[in-house]
Amino acid sequence: MTKIISQEGLEEFQALVDGIRPLTQDKKHFGTPVKTRAELEEQAPKLAVSHYFSDTFQPLLPTEGPMRWRADHADNLVLKRLRRGDYVPDLILDLHGMRQTEAKLELAALVEAAIREQCQCVSVMHGYGTGVLKQQLPLWLAQHPQVLAFHQAPKEWGGDAALLVLVDLGDLPHRR
Repeated sequence: MTKIISQEGLEEFQALVDGIRPLTQDKKHFGTPVKTRAELEEQAPKLAVSHYFSDTFQPLLPTEGPMRWRADHADNLVLKRLRRGDYVPDLILDLHGMRQTEAKLELAALVEAAIREQCQCVSVMHGYGTGVLKQQLPLWLAQHPQVLAFHQAPKEWGGDAALLVLVDLGDLPHRR
């Protein structure tokens, strides 16, 4: 079925479209934007935290006595040395007043800084408070592949409001 356009209709159409230019095709493709180096460096700790720390993972931790944990491949004497205070922490992280998400980021940054600075032992102070961080901190630390062991800190490093954490430096030379 073809429609026949009258001469008047054609003239009206010509008057309406007179002076209109065709659109030029722009070459922009709307994909994922390229991120700057600063944005990537800012996101790296967050990705590490989401990779290492899960809130649903439940490692086998003691229910009585001081909080302690040792990786399967770690030496049996590691916990005893941590308990006695043979290791002196080179870095100290204070988590007082932080939310869980902030504490996760800071904990991941602490482990990465300990590896970068070749610090074998670090201290994490979670405080007493409501006990949320005290409960979650061991669960997170037990998931990190670079954590060899942790034990409730001796009195001089915070007592039961802190943990001493032993970081695996791999084959890197380290102090003791």
